[in-house]
Amino acid sequence: MHNKILLFGNIVGYSVRLTRRQAIFVRSIMERVSIKHHLEYSLLRLLVALVRNLPRRPALALGRFAGRCAPFFLRQRLQLARDNMRLALPELSAAEVNQLALRNFEHMGLTAVDAVRLDLLDPARMDALFDLTGTEHLREAMDLGRGVILLTAHLGFWEAGSYVFPALGVRLDTIAKPLKNPLSEQYFQGIRRHYGAEVLNSRKGARRIFKSLQAGRAVGVLLDQHISPPGSVAVDFFGRKAFTTTAITSMAMKHRIPIVPTFCLRRPDNRYRAWIEPMVLLEGAGDDAVAANTQQLTSIIEDAIRQDPAQWFWVHRRWRDRKTKRRRRKRAAVATTTKD
Repeated sequence: MHNKILLFGNIVGYSVRLTRRQAIFVRSIMERVSIKHHLEYSLLRLLVALVRNLPRRPALALGRFAGRCAPFFLRQRLQLARDNMRLALPELSAAEVNQLALRNFEHMGLTAVDAVRLDLLDPARMDALFDLTGTEHLREAMDLGRGVILLTAHLGFWEAGSYVFPALGVRLDTIAKPLKNPLSEQYFQGIRRHYGAEVLNSRKGARRIFKSLQAGRAVGVLLDQHISPPGSVAVDFFGRKAFTTTAITSMAMKHRIPIVPTFCLRRPDNRYRAWIEPMVLLEGAGDDAVAANTQQLTSIIEDAIRQDPAQWFWVHRRWRDRKTKRRRRKRAAVATTTKD
């Protein structure tokens, strides 16, 4: 077991002394690591090493090039982005939708570069890359002593929170869905934790989130992904119904936890404009209030996305209905039967 832990540490690229609980966690990961995982991770580290060893400007140029090439290899994702944009932004022509989709892929290439270089930034020089406004709103919310929910989305450079908020002296937890490759997951967790943020597994539920809030921490929540019912409600998002989790809304309402919207958009000069909005204290009780408040939070996110739609994660199947889900399950069952 000890040799496995040392091997795992060498593979992922860090050296630590593990507690018994951490050792059990590492052992569980090692038991799930396949040859495919090792190959994927080796390729990832090769690409990351190239990006991290270049100055930022040529590294971004490489990311932009990769983003421009990606649509040729990810045709289904490109079509999904176009379909989402066409329905969400009906005022755009077909040519404008296509250009927006290509800009979206370019943006993701740029963002990926900055994400794997995040732990190289100097906390004392945040102004070199970020123009940040609205910190007084966060301080006001923190002073209530109930913890703070940081409302954000897969918009712009959303990973920057793991750097910006610890640099402000805020104790931060981020919620993330684990990657399928445990080696890659551990590597990216190391980047997110570099400045002191903690990473909460999104599959562990609301209890972990509430525990962090009780400890007076800020918890970053990305509230722009599909969550199937039960536990979600259909709200208007770009004029279409989208299922959104009610767990955060219900928790904030029950315990009077302030919600502070915060977003970060790339500027043309590849610096970032980050802003923190006034806190939101949700009112009411019951299912209708939960639905209305979830709509309010979703509308805040939509307003931020509309400032630069090219920087949102359009390749996610955000809009789904139960009929679509049943059709996918039926197709999957037919495919399985055919194989047999």
